[in-house]
Amino acid sequence: MSLSLEIICGVVAAVVAFYCYLTAHNNFWKNRKVPGPKPEVAFGNVRKVMFGNESLADLLTRVWNEYRNEPLVGIFLRRQPVLVIRDPDLIKDVLIKNFSTFVNRDYIKTDRADPLTDNLFTLEEKRWRPLRAQLSPVFTSGKLKGMFSLILQCSNHLESYLDKLVEKMEPVEVREVAAKFTTDVIGSCAFGLEMNSLSDEESEFRRIGKKIFATDIAKVIRIRLKQIAPWLNTLITCMMGPNEVTRTIMKITRETIEYRRKNNIVRQDFMNILLELKKHPERVGDIKLTDGLLAAQAFVFFAAGFETSSTTISNILYELAFNHDCQEKLRAEIKEFEEKNNGEWKYETIQQMKYLNKVFQETLRKYPGLPVLSRKSVDSYTFEGTKVSIPKGTMVWIPVYPIHMDPNIYPDPERFDPERFSEEKVNKRHPMHFMPFGHGPRNCVGGRFAVYQTKIGLIKILRKYKVDVCDKTLYPYKFNPFAFILAPMGGVYLNITKLEN
Repeated sequence: MSLSLEIICGVVAAVVAFYCYLTAHNNFWKNRKVPGPKPEVAFGNVRKVMFGNESLADLLTRVWNEYRNEPLVGIFLRRQPVLVIRDPDLIKDVLIKNFSTFVNRDYIKTDRADPLTDNLFTLEEKRWRPLRAQLSPVFTSGKLKGMFSLILQCSNHLESYLDKLVEKMEPVEVREVAAKFTTDVIGSCAFGLEMNSLSDEESEFRRIGKKIFATDIAKVIRIRLKQIAPWLNTLITCMMGPNEVTRTIMKITRETIEYRRKNNIVRQDFMNILLELKKHPERVGDIKLTDGLLAAQAFVFFAAGFETSSTTISNILYELAFNHDCQEKLRAEIKEFEEKNNGEWKYETIQQMKYLNKVFQETLRKYPGLPVLSRKSVDSYTFEGTKVSIPKGTMVWIPVYPIHMDPNIYPDPERFDPERFSEEKVNKRHPMHFMPFGHGPRNCVGGRFAVYQTKIGLIKILRKYKVDVCDKTLYPYKFNPFAFILAPMGGVYLNITKLEN
């Protein structure tokens, strides 16, 4: 009897201890007098997100609307306290003014078992700063001008590919078409390789790209495991070895760098920057430039470069299919500049196209790449004009999607209206009320590259083709709750017809 009682007491003690562990931080925001929704045991405020019942964008929008008059709102990512910032001036403090206190990201972490996680997006301050300084030059205006002809060449292949698809007279999955185009662009501009995604149905690079952003059940389980028990995920990764994506990117990076070194090939692209770093490791101080670290930078350029831009292209086409007046106005601008430049497209020409830029920005307002910007304090911090103080290591979220869809900032936010981005209206808005590429020193390093490949792809499609909705068109638009970036459920199907000359 005594042994049974001891066992029962031990079990009870273990249950109580586990419960205390799960709820240890539940009063974190209450003690700091920061309002917010009550957390659930073990799940915090993200249970629906974890099980795919709502997207992170939808959760943040609910919190944004419920606490409309609060500058700061406290929520919980499972056990972890997260501060959601609503006030634009406080957002500016975090992203720009006091950036040094919030230099790190924390939502997606590095993993010693997976070298590709050591990329510019996830790296901590010590390695991020010198690497960012070395990688940024590849995205200067001069370098982008040099890449322009490569992007244009890929866009010509896109035109030819669309000609074949249109002949079938079937709905086109435009997100997949756009992904093939952007995969080829990244391959040419970053790796110096012909990826042939637009001519090869089974392109290796397109297949790898799909695996990176897959949302199948196995991938979702691994992501959740990494979030909940990173040590267990690391153990499994070590036991199973690198996956196909890691093996492929590592192999391509290593072989490309070695081939260029042996043959003394100099090409002003992303891979050349990595080659120069390998030759001159002193440029990044005492950081150990392993093959894995170099491959991780190639990986993030490849992954972010093709997926976000292809999703943006498909979202623009989706909106234009519902808004023919905008489509016709944009096509008229395309034809105007084409005639003005005798059919020749140049880097400078794209910069002059004001309505194209408005359409691009309005699409990124409705569909920003990421629903939230994540930062982690590297020191204790008190928010200006408030009594709210947070300790070192606190996660801070800037809710991009809810800001972009706030009717007080953008009236009738569901309506697609490029004129929201007229110079006059932009000047009236707070700069922190539009953040598709982030703000401050840790904004998207490849933002300008993404702008140009997206715009060129769009020009090549709309100058010859008309897009319309069809029976398979997604409506209403719904975000995939398991996707890392803001992506639609299923494909984006549209009718594409060739215009009469």
